[in-house]
Amino acid sequence: MASSTLSCSASDLIPLLSGGANATAAAAAAEFICGRFETISGKFTDASYAIDNTYLLFSAYLVFAMQLGFAMLCAGSVRAKNTMNIMLTNVIDAAAGGLFYYLFGFAFAFGSPSNGFIGKHFFAMSGFPKASFDYPYFLYQWTFAIAAAGITSGSIAERTQFVAYLIYSSFLTGLVYPIVSHWFWSSDGWASPARAENLLFQSGVIDFAGSGVVHMVGGIAGLWGALIEGPRIGRFENRGKPVTLRGHSATLVVLGTFLLWFGWYGFNPGSFAIINKSYGASPGSSFYGQWSAVGRTAVTTTLAGCTAALTTLFGKRLIDGYWNVTDVCNGLLGGFAAITGGCSVVEPWAAVICGFVAAWVLMGFNKLADKLRYDDPLEAAQLHGGCGAWGIIFTGLFADKTYVSEVFGGDPNRPYGLLMGGGWRLLAAHVVQIVVITGWVSVTMGTLFFVLHKLEMLRIPSEDEVAGMDPTSHGGLAYMYTEEEIRNGIMVREMGRENENV
Repeated sequence: MASSTLSCSASDLIPLLSGGANATAAAAAAEFICGRFETISGKFTDASYAIDNTYLLFSAYLVFAMQLGFAMLCAGSVRAKNTMNIMLTNVIDAAAGGLFYYLFGFAFAFGSPSNGFIGKHFFAMSGFPKASFDYPYFLYQWTFAIAAAGITSGSIAERTQFVAYLIYSSFLTGLVYPIVSHWFWSSDGWASPARAENLLFQSGVIDFAGSGVVHMVGGIAGLWGALIEGPRIGRFENRGKPVTLRGHSATLVVLGTFLLWFGWYGFNPGSFAIINKSYGASPGSSFYGQWSAVGRTAVTTTLAGCTAALTTLFGKRLIDGYWNVTDVCNGLLGGFAAITGGCSVVEPWAAVICGFVAAWVLMGFNKLADKLRYDDPLEAAQLHGGCGAWGIIFTGLFADKTYVSEVFGGDPNRPYGLLMGGGWRLLAAHVVQIVVITGWVSVTMGTLFFVLHKLEMLRIPSEDEVAGMDPTSHGGLAYMYTEEEIRNGIMVREMGRENENV
């Protein structure tokens, strides 16, 4: 803060002002000058808080705009007869997530002082605001929670009862996700790099903006939901050969992708939470500060996504023989999901490597999904779970010593990337993160989906699935069709043609 560098002592000024005479006047002048210094120092402190909170608030707006991106991406990736359903689930993710994160989620995540497993304070935002937690911080963290829930909704699209969406979204944003974020982002979390002592492998986990905390949580939750529900009708032939059920609008997919890209500049750079911080010996002594790290994070994010998109473009051309815009969009998002964890602590050239590998991770998991007859309409588990896990490993390999020290402070010799000469400790901590997130989400969300399945509250009836969720559950279709189009099967498909596009 600027106030720490603006200090004034009347006893120091009096000899300079008096010159050996009229000490009373000199003392009065010294008190006046010091009083003005204190006022100026206070103004700088106020300005610093205002700058940082405005920056965080603007970042929250960007991340919230990603909900629109998710909605467009999901809508374009499903068939027209399910458009209203998937759009409504995105609205519910935000609405239910907002209420439950307010009541419980934020407290479980950041309710310090607490233990290493779960937070214990700030339920329903009691005790707000504080110097450490102001209202913009809550809003920013809420946008992350609903992003995790939005990821899951894509995996179980086109065959899930609406009440199941309500239940899982509330449970995920109110309990499952907040506990994971407490482990890795709270200063009390057992694996947090911000702990004052007893760091995991003397390092803690560097998951800066959530390759694991957000993307793996949402992806693994979606994995269990899709596994327990089973594939959509018509997705696989009797012999197991996959049948493509194409989404109805590549236009919406591209629009959603660009909106998500835009929002990622709040997701990753915004995770610094503060921007008005110098890395120089004293304020004003260097042009280089947290604002530079924010810019570098935006650059690494961009490069990883761009590299993944181009790699997917040519990779799918070689594998399938065509240029597919939907595949490229998913590849781009896979690169973003992977770089999210290490975006602040890696060099731009390393981000290119991250995106390149992420594209092949996504394509590989998609091939494996077809082999195993796993159906995920938005490739959410493969993209967010698989690429998120790669991003965690990537950070353990490529985290730069200087950047780790600048961003996380503490011991200047704390572990960093294995391939950068930092030893194995950071990578080991990140392997632990992958294991515990997989275990925690599997136990909680897997159990929830299994219980919903046993209670027949998870999957819709087959006749409703064939007809489409919009006309059977939401009172009509998202688009206006002519009577001839409806007669030809736009609204209700025959059982033998359910795998055709609408």
